[in-house]
Amino acid sequence: MKPCDRNIQKTLDLTRSMIELANQGDEDRADNGCGILYGVLLDSAYRIQKLAEKEKKAHIQKGWWNPDSQQKP
Repeated sequence: MKPCDRNIQKTLDLTRSMIELANQGDEDRADNGCGILYGVLLDSAYRIQKLAEKEKKAHIQKGWWNPDSQQKP
C-alpha cells in the first residue's frame, strides 16, 4: 500500500476509535460538560471520516488504491 493510502486508512481507523470513545464516554459521563466533550468528539470523528472516505474513493477512481493491499502496517 502506498504511504498516502496507508495514511488514509490510518485516518479511517482513528475515526473508528474516536467514535467508540465518544460513545463510551457518553455512556459513562458524569455531567453535561462531559456530554458536550463527547458530542464534539463524535461530530469531529464523523466529519473526518467523511473526508477520508471521499479521499479514498478519489484514490480508487484514479487507480491508486490497491484493495488487495489493505493490510495494516
